[in-house]
Amino acid sequence: MARDTSEHPTRQYLLDNRRTEAGRRFTALSELFDPSTFRHVEAVGIAPGWRCWEVGAGGPAVPARLAEHVGPSGYLLATDIDTSWMRDATGFEVLRHDVASEEPPVAGPFDLVHARLVLVHLPDRARALRTMIEALRPGGWLLLEDADPELQPLICPEEYGPEQERANRLRRGFRELLRRRGADLAHGRRLPRLLREAGLSDVEADAYFPITSPACAVLEEATVLQVREELVAAGLATDEDVERHLEDVVAGRLDLATSPMVSAWGRRPS
Repeated sequence: MARDTSEHPTRQYLLDNRRTEAGRRFTALSELFDPSTFRHVEAVGIAPGWRCWEVGAGGPAVPARLAEHVGPSGYLLATDIDTSWMRDATGFEVLRHDVASEEPPVAGPFDLVHARLVLVHLPDRARALRTMIEALRPGGWLLLEDADPELQPLICPEEYGPEQERANRLRRGFRELLRRRGADLAHGRRLPRLLREAGLSDVEADAYFPITSPACAVLEEATVLQVREELVAAGLATDEDVERHLEDVVAGRLDLATSPMVSAWGRRPS
């Protein structure tokens, strides 16, 4: 049975997990990126009996699959500053935890620590990285995955008409909102260097992004609905812009891509 054991206020950030659109975003992100995530998880050798920490889990999809990999002889801890989407989860432990301001969980050390789309949003990324590395056992693996919107900034890579131009303009507005909240939109490319500088060995990295998919459309609709008020209030879009863009998304008139997801992994020296 999942257990929620601490009391933390939820840090406010642009894509607040408490919004109803968050569930649709979690589902779309899982469909888009779980295959790549678990290709890396399996490559580092996850096995029954491993102890793993899923940082900033959001929803239950990734921790549930990790729990299946480690089996009943292993242990899976899923943490977030807002655990409401994992309230009914089973098969792993759930804990409210702020990786950017708190010590590593006492359940460590861990054979694997994984975080996806976490560091890019944090104000103190350096501390969060140190916390995750400190939680590793000697020889344990850290797998970090973060988007890099500046590597591929267009949601419509082929901008051949007014619908695509509007989509890309709204995407620029969304990136500006993220930047104002402290997000590092070039963080993905920094991951391998940061892991090496932190003393990890066997560091590797790659990147993946879909160019079009039904899940991309679901993700875009949910994201725009979640941030539309902020876009309009900041003067980065008009209500008409948002409505017409959502109509284009729902009608399937756009090939919608995502930012590259950079995955980097390394091992804590024995």
